[in-house]
Amino acid sequence: MPEGVDGRRARGDRRRAELIDATLRVIERSGVAGVTHRAVAAAAGVPPAAATYHFGGIDDLLLAALRDANERTGRALRELADSGGGAAALAAFLARVCREHRGRLVAEYELYLLAARRPALRREAAQWTEILCGYLRGCSSDDTAVRAAAAAVDGLLAAALLAPEAPPAERFHEVLDHILRR
Repeated sequence: MPEGVDGRRARGDRRRAELIDATLRVIERSGVAGVTHRAVAAAAGVPPAAATYHFGGIDDLLLAALRDANERTGRALRELADSGGGAAALAAFLARVCREHRGRLVAEYELYLLAARRPALRREAAQWTEILCGYLRGCSSDDTAVRAAAAAVDGLLAAALLAPEAPPAERFHEVLDHILRR
């Protein structure tokens, strides 16, 4: 394959990544309702035609953003598991996300909940639970406990987004430990 073709593909991949990141920034700032090709292109600093070229519809943008969020979370949890993992490590990770990346967490949860209304997003939204359960299976062999812990994490994160400040890791850990040690 000629070298120029690979270069175009790499530039296209970079542009897509910029647009996906810009989509999440727009959701952080304005919610899903603020996502338009024009708003995403402006946030990415590219011409509006670039957003429509790479993503034909808004659902394509939202799906790509949700997929990107899942991939990032999956990588982070694999790294956490590789470094020893466990409920305490997950609790510290969740508390740090709530403290340091609240806006991004709000955007991701907004996408996650949007899947209830947009069938095109449902399969990818369900991946979040599978990613989390995959990590939790390293903490317990009881599948019911794993699923209960994943549901608890969802509830704790939602509550954290409504709280005036991020909860400490201990709050996550005590709930996870209680569920997973049964």
